[in-house]
Amino acid sequence: MIRSETSGAVARLTLNRPEKRNAIDERMIAELRAALEKAAGETDVRVVLLAAEGPDFCAGMDLTMMAESNNAGAHEFLESAERLAHLYRAFRDHPKPVVAAVRGRALGGGCGLAMACDAILAAESTLFGFPEVNIGFVPAIVMSLLRRSVGEKRAFELLVSGEPVHAREACDAGMITRVYPDSDFDASVAGYVGALAAKSASAVGLTKKLLYAIDGMSFGAALAAGTHVNAIARTTEDARRGFEQFGKRKP
Repeated sequence: MIRSETSGAVARLTLNRPEKRNAIDERMIAELRAALEKAAGETDVRVVLLAAEGPDFCAGMDLTMMAESNNAGAHEFLESAERLAHLYRAFRDHPKPVVAAVRGRALGGGCGLAMACDAILAAESTLFGFPEVNIGFVPAIVMSLLRRSVGEKRAFELLVSGEPVHAREACDAGMITRVYPDSDFDASVAGYVGALAAKSASAVGLTKKLLYAIDGMSFGAALAAGTHVNAIARTTEDARRGFEQFGKRKP
């Protein structure tokens, strides 16, 4: 269900349930968590790439699974929701940048999978959306991810309309990072990920950690957190090497 491959500095995690449009079930959640933990411990890995097999990235939660659990109690529903929330959190807490390569449709919880990543690269024909309201459900867990990317009024419309938006519109709204033509999507993703993997691992890791840590902080608290990371960064080998090389440049 999750295919994990490491090539050089990139760990590629592939949603491999194309016959179900890569819909999320309990097994996928568990396997994704395990694959993320494994990539975190691989010292040679600098970037994690999340992709999908088949024409769609992810159709969201497996509705067949949810229908089968209709008679469960509130406690079971809460535990199930928490497992998905913990998966989204695992992307944010991962020590390395996680990039989503999205083509086809990324809907509901599947859109949430992409938005939990640090960067989202989409093929031009990709559709993003939250159709939960159309079946009387609420896009509750993914809401916090969307709200951190787009304004309040745009978020409301996206959540309650249930209508998908094309990649260009999603990019303009701030939902995703880059849009590439379908014809050279794979090459563009490889170029983006390769360039990111070539950056200082310590600098990228500290940047990611600080960026998410200051969310919700007051201005003063965010500045204080930044001063600590500034000092820590100056102790790293990458920074010391970079300062020395810059100092040797001819004016």
